[in-house]
Amino acid sequence: MNAFDAIAEPAGGGLLGLSQRLPPSNVEAEQALLGALLANNKAYERVSEFLADEHFADPVHGRIYKAIQRRIEAGQLADVVTLRAEFEHSGLLDEVGGPAYLAQLLTAMVGIINAGEYGRVIFDCFLRRQLIDLGEVVVNRAFGAEPELDGKMQLEAAEQALFDLATDGSSEGGFVSFEKALTAAVELAEHAFSTPGGVSGLSCGLRDVDSKLGGLHPSDLLILAGRPAMGKTALAVKMGFGAAKAIQREALDKDPNAVVRGGVAIFSLEMSADQLATRILSEQSRVSGDRIRRGDIAQRDFDKFVEVSRELASMPLFIDDTPAITISALRTRCRRLMRTKGLNLIIVDYLQLMRPAAGTRPENRVQEISQITQGLKAIAKELSVPVIALSQLSRQVEQREDKRPQLADLRESGSIEQDADVVMFVYRDEYYLAQRMPKELAFDNAEKFSEASEKWQKDMEQAHNKAELIIAKQRHGPTGTIRLFFEGEFTRFGDLDQTHDEQDAY
Repeated sequence: MNAFDAIAEPAGGGLLGLSQRLPPSNVEAEQALLGALLANNKAYERVSEFLADEHFADPVHGRIYKAIQRRIEAGQLADVVTLRAEFEHSGLLDEVGGPAYLAQLLTAMVGIINAGEYGRVIFDCFLRRQLIDLGEVVVNRAFGAEPELDGKMQLEAAEQALFDLATDGSSEGGFVSFEKALTAAVELAEHAFSTPGGVSGLSCGLRDVDSKLGGLHPSDLLILAGRPAMGKTALAVKMGFGAAKAIQREALDKDPNAVVRGGVAIFSLEMSADQLATRILSEQSRVSGDRIRRGDIAQRDFDKFVEVSRELASMPLFIDDTPAITISALRTRCRRLMRTKGLNLIIVDYLQLMRPAAGTRPENRVQEISQITQGLKAIAKELSVPVIALSQLSRQVEQREDKRPQLADLRESGSIEQDADVVMFVYRDEYYLAQRMPKELAFDNAEKFSEASEKWQKDMEQAHNKAELIIAKQRHGPTGTIRLFFEGEFTRFGDLDQTHDEQDAY
């Protein structure tokens, strides 16, 4: 018997066999719960957090539960007498014998103390019915019900639907005691106290950034924004590489023979994986990336290049260069990486190139970006890792005299600022100063041109190899500006030691 025969055979549990089965339900549990609620409204507290009227398999039971819920939450009594008056003239209970059915529910009650268990049984049946519906949609799509979705998009839509069901259908959660929360806070403070530099989160390899942020913290969404040519990708890669080194160092310090568990995932939507690897190699070997691409390097540089590449081969860095990746595909790949290799940090370059979940059709670009940022924040919380997302800035920056970015410059959606825990802007004054080089034709005489040229030269010297990281928003700490060292030839960021020679700043 081949695979097609197995699908067509009802007795084998194929698709036809599934269609003959009744959806999961437990009418007895529904009756017992409703009876418990009518007998004692306090039983509602055991199920109110996770149970809703649509979770009942019998729609009549759902209507009764909704009526009970409405009265209890309004501070009113919900029992056989009060509900009888409500249902008597509506006809909603006619199909089960009218309002007298409420009295029958009381006889179905087994015990008020079991109300929570009955509620969980009802909820579990609801989840399984939803899974069956979801499976039916997946099968219908695969047979061509929605021809605009290709196979890959169908996979992403199915993954998104499963994630939504897992998120919305979770009955876990609720309050955490203050004692438990306080213990976690003390442990965090203890970790920061015992770590050099007072860094409680994951180090990004830049001393002053770690000091300002306290490291990269789990569940945080960090937005790194800037205009083109400011060095967003270079800075993000530097932070990712620094985090990977910290992860590797911590593992090997404990056991030199250990297999490093954890790493950094970089989703490069703009650059290919080999271009990103070339950039890291250029920075670490101090050989110009442009010269590497053109083959314009000496034997000594090439040997150094190969030596550094061998050292970096073991770094826990993982690059995905899928263009226009959806938020659901990104989530799935991160989950898989966390399960197989471990995951400590996610970097997305950049969020405007992402697409929302397959199957969703946002009305406009603002809503689309909002869905993406909310999805990234949800991934950060779900996986308990920091997420750094790069973002473009609007052109209005170029119209101002002072071109340092502001929160209002974030492109396309205010939700970027709202959803982010940290918003950072990278800015290099040297880039804009170079464009303002005085031209002799613009001056009346040579003396004024000479003065302007001297001032421009002085400003360029002060701005040379310097960059600013502007912390415009930080939910858990101070804002401010961090001065960094930047080498354009190697697209390399480093710490800026302002008390010593800049050659020692990295």
